[in-house]
Amino acid sequence: MKEEIVLTPINALDYVKSNVKEGDVLELSYNRIFAPGDVLDVKTEEDFGEEVIIVSLQLNGEIVNDVVRVNLNNIIDDLIEICHITDEKETLIVIEE
Repeated sequence: MKEEIVLTPINALDYVKSNVKEGDVLELSYNRIFAPGDVLDVKTEEDFGEEVIIVSLQLNGEIVNDVVRVNLNNIIDDLIEICHITDEKETLIVIEE
């Protein structure tokens, strides 16, 4: 089942924090970057006194397949959409102010 939702940047961060789990697939589209990968971990950390969300991904690219840690708070203004894929469903999150 495929679902599309429109969220503000802050609500998109809350969605990732609450719903994305290890083993899910997350596809991040931001700026001119498309980064699909398997979720290894979703953490909340403190950075300069502020709570930030860090997602660790095993990238699924043909050329780039490294493990990366993405601080979603750092790219939130550039995020266009997030696709969250689980065994049960696919959720496309369109980011709008």
